[in-house]
Amino acid sequence: MTEVANPAGTRTREGAAGRRARIEAYRETSERLEPFEQLARMVIMHRARLGLSQQDLAALMGTTASAISRIESGHHRVSIETVRKLAAAFGVRAVVGFEYKTGDAQRRELIGL
Repeated sequence: MTEVANPAGTRTREGAAGRRARIEAYRETSERLEPFEQLARMVIMHRARLGLSQQDLAALMGTTASAISRIESGHHRVSIETVRKLAAAFGVRAVVGFEYKTGDAQRRELIGL
């Protein structure tokens, strides 16, 4: 079977394979970043609730406004220590833990930081 070239010169099948690979890479990146994006939304919400600027929050945490900006972008990993500092700055308690299923019951084991 003869392949048809598209106007840009890439073979149709090669172009489709490239699009599939990019879509898969995008999906994997989105799934990996989802927890950090959720944390970013929480940080923005709490900062706004308290009327803090990024600079104000940074000062409370002993960091820089650019570090707060990176957290709020949702595209960077955040350490447990940073989560603990965020919680202290917001006057709340951070918790981490595990969630699992035993039989028909959903279980959670949480600890405060």
